[in-house]
This record gives sequence, structure tokens and C-alpha cells, in this order.
Amino acid sequence: MIIALLLFSAFFVLPILKEATKKNLGEKERTNAPGNFVTLSRGVVHYRWLGAEKGNLVVCIHGLTTPSFVFEGLASHYADIGKRVLVYDHYGRGYSDRPKAKQDKAFFINQLDELLNKLEIKRQKFDLVGYSMGGAIAAAYAAHNPNRLNKLILIASAGTGHNLGFSAKVAKIPLFGWVLFSIFFGWQHALSTKKDKDIKSSVPNVVERQLNELLYKGFLPSVLASIRGILSKDNYEDHQALRDAKFEILAVWGDCDRVIPVSSKEVLSSWNSRINNIVIKNGSHSLPFTHAREIIDATNLSS
Repeated sequence: MIIALLLFSAFFVLPILKEATKKNLGEKERTNAPGNFVTLSRGVVHYRWLGAEKGNLVVCIHGLTTPSFVFEGLASHYADIGKRVLVYDHYGRGYSDRPKAKQDKAFFINQLDELLNKLEIKRQKFDLVGYSMGGAIAAAYAAHNPNRLNKLILIASAGTGHNLGFSAKVAKIPLFGWVLFSIFFGWQHALSTKKDKDIKSSVPNVVERQLNELLYKGFLPSVLASIRGILSKDNYEDHQALRDAKFEILAVWGDCDRVIPVSSKEVLSSWNSRINNIVIKNGSHSLPFTHAREIIDATNLSS
């Protein structure tokens, strides 16, 4: 009985100890970080201006685990066509703070609203680009702020169904879910990320930079909060609201994507027939850094 209790206790204590041994994100990391920082209501947020120094604005929203550096390749191509690009790290990722909170739609919409207001981007319209979970955030933001956008671009967008693997599924289990997630997600994420080590990427050292996220406190709890938050529901209502939007909506899919399958485009089209679906040949879920040029070419034909 005593051994059973000890094992049961260890089951819950292990992930707590594992998280406690990780690095704190501090001034040392931020001193060497590219870009700038701004303090919002929930903490410090890291952002960068990329692309052209002047030009029509593009705001990019990253996904569940890979911070804003995922857009470096896209930004370089946007620069070629005269676009100015704003990227930023979600709370819990990259160089941004790690507040404890429910990461639902309101959480992410509020972060972007506060950032734009702080940067005095209040009246200027922009193209909004969302990748993976960022696509779900972008659709929600667009539905709530339809007068702010020139164009909405969704890349391998969440919100219609996804396959995040075993760890995400067990995360939904009451009580034991966070323990199982904490034990297995890091391993699963590292294994999945390392599969891209030999690919041709427009983002330098993309695999190493993704793996680096696992070293810091607050990353895994933030991922879990998003899985239980914004990723626990679909974007049906948002896309219903966007049916009468005045701006163009494009959805880009990879035909080899195993996280957000290309079949999701049929779901999205059934919700909003105005959406223009674009399929990238030989595209996986890593589209922003494997097919940046193709994305730019396909989504800026009408610019």
C-alpha cells in the first residue's frame, strides 16, 4: 500500500520537478534577442519588424509551438514585394512572458489588440496571416474586427480539426491529463521536430530553435493551455461571421500535411464558400519555412 502511494505521488510530482529544473526566461536571453519588447496587460511581449522599412502592413500570427521566427523566410519574400511585416511571440513562447491563464480566443485576440494599440496601429488596415493555431486566432480576430483587414491568409490553419498526436489527446483527460502531457509532449515534440533536420528551410537553424523552446519554464504549460483553450473548439462561428466580409480570404494547405490534413479545406469551404483554397504540392505542416516563395506567389496575385 505504501509503495503504491509513493508511486502515485511520484506520478504527480515528476512533471512538477521537471518543470522546476528548466531555465527561467530572463534579461540575458532578451538582451541578445532580435527585435523589441513591449509591456502589455499580461506581461512583456516580444515583437519584430521585418520585410520592407515602409509599405503595406502584414501582421503574422504563429502557431502552437514555433515562435515568430517561423515567418523569417516569408518576411524576406514580402520585402521583395514591398511589404512591411510585423511578427510577435505569443505569451509562453519565444521571448514573451509566461502568464498562467486560459489561452482561449479572447486571450489571443486581446494580446494582438493590445500590441497593435501599443504600436499605434489603430486605423491602418493590414493583411493578416495566421499559421496553424495562428490561423484559428487570425480567423477569430478577423471575425471580431472585419473593418481592420485588407486580406486574410490562413496557412495550414487549425480550427477545422487537427492531429496533434498522443500527448494532445491525453491532455484532455481530467486530473491525469496534465501529468501525461507533461511527461510525453516534450519527447513527442522533439521527435517530430527532428524529422525536419534535413529539409531545405528558409528559416536558419529552424529545428534547433524549435527544440530550444523545450528548455524554458512556462513553454509546456502554455502549450497545454492552448490545447485546452482555443484548440479545443472549432472556428465554425468565426467563418460563418466572415461570409459577408469585404476582404479576400485565402487558405493555403500542404497536400502532405499530417497535422492539419488537406481535407480540411472541404470543411472550411462548407462553412464559407467565399474562401479561395490553395494547395501546395509536396507541402507538409512546415509550409512557412519550406514553401515560403510558393505561399507569397499564390496569395499576392491580386495585391
